[in-house]
Amino acid sequence: MNWFSLSLQLNRFPIKTAKKVLEEIRNIPEEEYKTYVGERKREIVEHHLKHNPFYRDFFGSSEFNTWEEVPVMQKKDLQRPLKERFIKGFNAGNSYVGKTSGSSGHPFIFAKDKFCHALSWAEFYDRYRWYNIDLDKSLQARFYGIPFDQYGYFKERLKDYFGRRYRFPIFNLNDEKMEEFLLKFQKRPFEYINGYTSSILLFAKFLQKKNLVLKNICPSLRLCIVTSEMLFEEDRKLMEKTFGIPIVNEYGASELGLLAFQNTAGELVLNSETLFVEILDETGKAVAPGEEGRIVITSLYNKAHPFIRYDIGDSGALAENSSVKKGILKKLLGRTNDVAFLPSGKVVPGLTFYYVTKTVIENSGNIKEFIVQQTAPGSFKVIYVSEDELKPPQKKKIEAAMETYLEKGLNLSFEHKLLLDRSKRGKLKQFESLV
Repeated sequence: MNWFSLSLQLNRFPIKTAKKVLEEIRNIPEEEYKTYVGERKREIVEHHLKHNPFYRDFFGSSEFNTWEEVPVMQKKDLQRPLKERFIKGFNAGNSYVGKTSGSSGHPFIFAKDKFCHALSWAEFYDRYRWYNIDLDKSLQARFYGIPFDQYGYFKERLKDYFGRRYRFPIFNLNDEKMEEFLLKFQKRPFEYINGYTSSILLFAKFLQKKNLVLKNICPSLRLCIVTSEMLFEEDRKLMEKTFGIPIVNEYGASELGLLAFQNTAGELVLNSETLFVEILDETGKAVAPGEEGRIVITSLYNKAHPFIRYDIGDSGALAENSSVKKGILKKLLGRTNDVAFLPSGKVVPGLTFYYVTKTVIENSGNIKEFIVQQTAPGSFKVIYVSEDELKPPQKKKIEAAMETYLEKGLNLSFEHKLLLDRSKRGKLKQFESLV
């Protein structure tokens, strides 16, 4: 029985139709694809201008002329009651309603019409098939958070049941819990792992410490999909070694669905079937392939709620060999609002600061994981989890790396913890500015 497809159908998400439409889109020839995307862009803008008073006010006009004139939408623009943003004829009763995690600092409630939501799942079905994973049949080991309220908890557990998923609790990731995880892998025929990068990485480090390979313990395991957090190359190599299976990078957003998925050639391929992805500079102009900028996305099929030229809050760059039909994300650099301010006046992506620290700290003792916080201009705190505190020489190495790769005169402090605090959803924010 295809339980997950059935649960979507019972909730009136037309997954069969969505899969058929997605296949039709994929069959559009390369030379006709630009026309397809252009028509969908115009149709979705005109649809919301005609039927959505909120979007018409935001747009500043009732007439669409050129794409470049379409205003870029920020998350803060959507922080108003959902009923004010719904298009006429749509409501919480006949749409899919969700909430973003707020990792960008701007959480909000959003909506999709039911066909659009089904299309999002059709994308996941399609991409997972690249690796012979079937969402209806393949058993998933799920490293995600879960709501603590009774209704939210029961709802997620029910979805796990229909989705062939066993959820591992990730709010407490000590060695005792990891031993429990290991027992589950010994007893259940998991085919793939899916979840937050940082939690899965911790499990990989636990296996490394025990000199174990997960594939030997769970022979049915074939793939690991990491999502929601940055994947560094050295972390990928560690997971591949300790799991004994390929590691695949997934890039998504709750309000839009699947944004990009790594193919078998190692390329992070954009979802160009149901989304239009742009990389823009600070003035709102498209940058050339290979150049970094803001990731701005248009949902081509969401008729209930506008996500048109929507700045998702991330930065990245397209590969030079990208096309309209096959866009490839060459770089994914993390949140654009997570920046570090240095005493010289230089502003650098916060994830760069984290990465520089990471190259040193993991060779400076038994460090399980860490985060970096900017506490004041030029002042940073490294909060780390390890069995023992860092010794002064180890701290000096980290300070020297900061000076070499960033600049002199940075104030560094260190805080030792046994566990890191995660968000309500279990995500770990690697860099955080408190300035």
